[in-house]
Amino acid sequence: MPEKTEPTTTENKRADERAEEPKGKPEGKRADKSEDSRPRRRQARGERRIAQLLQAAAQVFCTSGYTAASTNAIAREAGVSPGTLYQFFPNKEAIAIELGDRLMHEMRETYGEALAPLDAGTPLEQAIDAAVDPFMAFNTDHPVFFALMHGPDIPGRMAEAHDQLHTTLVTRIEALLASLMPGAAPPEVTRTAHVCLGIYKAGLELVLAHEGPEREAYVREVKDVLVRYLRPLVSDGA
Repeated sequence: MPEKTEPTTTENKRADERAEEPKGKPEGKRADKSEDSRPRRRQARGERRIAQLLQAAAQVFCTSGYTAASTNAIAREAGVSPGTLYQFFPNKEAIAIELGDRLMHEMRETYGEALAPLDAGTPLEQAIDAAVDPFMAFNTDHPVFFALMHGPDIPGRMAEAHDQLHTTLVTRIEALLASLMPGAAPPEVTRTAHVCLGIYKAGLELVLAHEGPEREAYVREVKDVLVRYLRPLVSDGA
């Protein structure tokens, strides 16, 4: 019978190394995936909380105005503690600026669609419907935009953004009117654009002050005023 031999030192070392090799690699991968997903979950929760706070701020700014609003009132409207609010915004100005930036981005998309060039021969009423309706819809969906942009105590950064928006709107309205007033001199087109925007803004304040059928009636009145103002100035074959 062959004699048993003891394992050599080298063999013992190899056995020890095998024993020390990490096991359960799939579990390690699952743990890594779990750790990777945590920041994403936290980020998603943070975005939802920010949206909640901005929605509450919009309500408070509309009812109280920007000047009278407070972070405590916004937190109360959102159903959170002031401490939770301060985790995301240092003050009400930061909230207003974030809200204004988001609305300004959406407004730019709106005027890009509403003030597109017109085909030759487009009736005046149709042109005004195409230009006014998207803006009215945006402002009635987001009344806080008007409250912030036309309030007496608008934050400086928002005031600058509003001035830029106003300049851009006038330029786009000029381009729209140029297709309706082909024989008009540039100064006349610019003046007409300013008057049209002024009529719209004045009418918008009345529109936002009403609800339901009465609001719809005011929208029709605003568009009728624009038609009556522009009719003698345009050449649409009417």
